[in-house]
Amino acid sequence: MSRLPPLNAVKAFEVAARVGSFALAAVELGVSAAAVSQQVRHLEDFLERKLFVRTGNRITLTDAGHAIYPQTSRALNDIAAMTTRILEGDLHSRRLVISVPFSLAETWLAPKFSALLEVYPQLAIDIRVEDDPVDLVRHDIDIRVSYGDYHYPGLEAIHLVRDEVIPVSTPEFWSTHGNSEFDLAQIPQDLFIHTHWGVSYASGPTWHDWFSLISSNRYPDPKQGVRCGLSSLSVSLARLGLGIALGHKLIAQADLEAGRLIALSSVSLPLGHPYCAFVPAAKTGRKDISRMIELLGQ
Repeated sequence: MSRLPPLNAVKAFEVAARVGSFALAAVELGVSAAAVSQQVRHLEDFLERKLFVRTGNRITLTDAGHAIYPQTSRALNDIAAMTTRILEGDLHSRRLVISVPFSLAETWLAPKFSALLEVYPQLAIDIRVEDDPVDLVRHDIDIRVSYGDYHYPGLEAIHLVRDEVIPVSTPEFWSTHGNSEFDLAQIPQDLFIHTHWGVSYASGPTWHDWFSLISSNRYPDPKQGVRCGLSSLSVSLARLGLGIALGHKLIAQADLEAGRLIALSSVSLPLGHPYCAFVPAAKTGRKDISRMIELLGQ
C-alpha cells in the first residue's frame, strides 16, 4: 500500500482550511485550537511542505495548501459517505437528502419531486431548508442548492438556472390602484413591497435597480410600504393583495400561470448570481442525484 499521511492530521487540515481558522476548526472537532495547530504541523512535517501562513490568529493557505485541499476534501467526503452507508446497515438503500434555501423550498423545489418519483417510486426524500454554508459531509447531504457558486470552494458548482425578477401584483390590486398605461412610476410609494436580502448579499435586485433599468428616475423608498426578508414572502404578500413585488420568476411562476398574479411589465431584472447545485464527490455517480439535478436545471 502507498504511504499514507496521518489521518487525524489530514482531518485537522481539511477542517481548518474549510473554515479558515484553527479556533473554529477546534470547535467543530471538539478539541483545542492548539491541538489543531499541532496536528497541522504534524502533516506539514510529513509532507515537508508549509500548508498555512500563520499571522497572529489568522491563517491563510499556501500554494501547497491550495494544491492538496480539494483532493483532501474529496477523500474525506468519500470516507464519510461510505461510513454513513455502512452504519445505516444497508448499502443499497436510497434516501435523497437535498438542502435548499428557504425561498426555494415550497414553490420551486417541491414540484420537481413528482417527476423524480415517477422514475424512482421507492425513493425516500429528505428536504432540509437552511442557510449557507452547510456541512454536506457531516449532515450526509446529497445535493445542496445555493445562490451563487462561492460557498463551497472544495466542490464543483453545477449551474442550474439564473433567475430574474419582474413586477407582479394580483389582478384585483392593479384594477384598484393601477392605471391603463401600466406605468409603475405613478404608483404611490407605500404600495411597493421591498425584499431585504440581508447584510450577506450585495447583489439582491431592488426597485431602484428595476427603475434604473427602464431609465426612470422613480425610486420607491424602502422605508415606506412593506419590507420583508424573504423573496418568497414578497411574492406571498403580493398574492394576498398587499402591494406590488419584484417577484422572482422561479417562485412566482405557478401563481402567474394560474392567474393569481399578473406581470405588470415585460422588463425583467436578472439576479446577480445563478443558483448552483453542489454534490459531494463520493455521490456524483448516483443516478437519482443526476436526474434530480437535471430537473432542477429545467
